[in-house]
Amino acid sequence: MSEFSFTDHSHRRFNPLTQSWVLCSPHRAKRPWLGQTEESATDERPTFDPKCYLCPGNTRATGTRNEQYTSTYVFTNDYAAVHENQPMCTHEDIEQVAGSSANDLFRVESVCGTCKVVCFSPRHDLTLPELCVREITKVVCAWQQVYTELSANPEIKYVQLFENKGAAMGCSNPHPHGQAWALSHVPSEPAQEISSFRAYRQTHGECLLCSYVAAELVNSKTESTNRIIVQNDSFMVVVPFWAVWPFEAMIVAKQHTQSISDLSDAMARDLASAMRELTIRYDNLFECSFPYSMGLHQAPTATYEDGVCCHLHLHFYPPLLRSAEVRKFLVGFEMMAEPQRDLTAEQAAARLRALSPVHYKSRV
Repeated sequence: MSEFSFTDHSHRRFNPLTQSWVLCSPHRAKRPWLGQTEESATDERPTFDPKCYLCPGNTRATGTRNEQYTSTYVFTNDYAAVHENQPMCTHEDIEQVAGSSANDLFRVESVCGTCKVVCFSPRHDLTLPELCVREITKVVCAWQQVYTELSANPEIKYVQLFENKGAAMGCSNPHPHGQAWALSHVPSEPAQEISSFRAYRQTHGECLLCSYVAAELVNSKTESTNRIIVQNDSFMVVVPFWAVWPFEAMIVAKQHTQSISDLSDAMARDLASAMRELTIRYDNLFECSFPYSMGLHQAPTATYEDGVCCHLHLHFYPPLLRSAEVRKFLVGFEMMAEPQRDLTAEQAAARLRALSPVHYKSRV
């Protein structure tokens, strides 16, 4: 029997953040594709769209007019998923949907909070990789301000900052923007990571992601174990060893940093630079506006006791697999059993690392 090959043979990889496994089947990338294809997103948009609810000076669906903003712009979401003021859910209320025998099988919690929209730029035709580092730094500063302001509310336990880019990821408006949801609880995904951070620190006496960053720096010295795409003084951009999505990436603070509010001015610029270098490579991969969902995971608000265990990082989950038209679907086995991917993290990192840091639209 031939020797085991990580580029040809199936194997599982463990995700220490979520305590879950992913099945890697690199040989499946060779199979023919006759399934669904996506329409390539058009790159031609006006700098200003009078019908866009996010462009400066335009009136939104609720009748509120946007400011004539010239940089970033933050406002309360007109159709927020949660609200600041609502009644608590009592046991009697739960019985309305769970019946009189309500028990641990029928649990309900009332959720309060607020949702903000963060416009990255007044330009309707640009996306994050098409902004300069100075402009993206202003986005990072806006995130810092939003996190700090919302965290000051003792009722808020977590602030989730995220961006959905592209129609393939459910984005309802192409104007460059993200969101901030402030919640009266810690959501499931970051809660699982916090549990893993806490357990790792109790067992090893150090931070899980600090250890991971140190290990990946050593691994980067050998091509076969190099998963780093790019790095700077403050941040590492890496395809995680346990990545699920084809070209998934994680931006991790090199030093133990609990939240975005802890970034110095230099670190904020470094984060902006790392985001730009990654997203440019994404667009260059298939020379299209590369869709993804991105989110920051960081410490909960000051009232949460495990904040010291947390380590700031950003997850990027892009769906495209073979081309601008062929995406990865998490269905069937992935929904019923465990995640599965068709190329290794090392293969994905090598492809992204080899791409030009200059956006394909800017090439002469």
